[in-house]
Amino acid sequence: MWNWSQKISKYLEFLDNVESVSPHTLRAYTSDLKIISQLLSEDCSENQILAQLRKAQTSWQKLSPATKNRKAASLKSFLNWMFQKSYLSSDLSLRIQTPKVPQRIPHFLSPDEVLSVLKSYTKKLDPQEAQDQVLFFLLYGAGLRVSEACQMKWSRVDFKKAQLLVLRKGGKEQWVPAPQIVMNLLKKFSQNRTDDFVFGSKAMNTRTAYEIIKLRGQKAGLLNPLHPHALRHSYATHLLTSGADLRSLQELLGHQSLGTTQKYTHLSTHELARMIQKFHPLEKKSG
Repeated sequence: MWNWSQKISKYLEFLDNVESVSPHTLRAYTSDLKIISQLLSEDCSENQILAQLRKAQTSWQKLSPATKNRKAASLKSFLNWMFQKSYLSSDLSLRIQTPKVPQRIPHFLSPDEVLSVLKSYTKKLDPQEAQDQVLFFLLYGAGLRVSEACQMKWSRVDFKKAQLLVLRKGGKEQWVPAPQIVMNLLKKFSQNRTDDFVFGSKAMNTRTAYEIIKLRGQKAGLLNPLHPHALRHSYATHLLTSGADLRSLQELLGHQSLGTTQKYTHLSTHELARMIQKFHPLEKKSG
């Protein structure tokens, strides 16, 4: 008897306590693995397990490629864990196909658009605008994820070494260097503040951060809606086009896999294509 509910619970505990996956990932895997309990009987054979899960995959046709890919990854990870724990005699995860996901180029700002945002801040900032500016610089200047910026604490800011102790995905901590302009802005913003969190008595809500950045993009007159991820993508793209190597960029962004960072090679190529279209004499002549 398989007792699927028990095994899924043990696997989720493994993800949470050993792998230290993010709450978002844990919720997604919990949802995806419901299909195990719904489809599989307690006395089915390993061949029946594989057949039923493959059949389930055919019902995902209307889902987005990214969602299908995630669901397949959830099943594969669970089946591999089952094999590692000797619950299965063979690794069925190797026989589950993962659909290919078309790689999308994330939206990012041009250097001119970044300058437009910077110019949208007044010289004499009121407290709210000063906070908004700090958020912008943490996202674009230091390349933080929106959750990392919202959770930043003063106790994690090293002004002498110009570093930020960032709480990465899975609860891992990493010291990240920041440009001096970011540190100077944080130093000025920290004056007369007694709370440990940079943005008040508790972490800033990520929805609030999204709204702040969206409104800033509107105020700067940007044509496309601005969101925090675009600032992190811009940080990575501008570093890469300025000569940063992929390994260094991987470390700065906190990516566990170099493959995750490699998407920015496509970004930099796209940026170069935009530059050619704008500045190449032949492009001007044909226009």
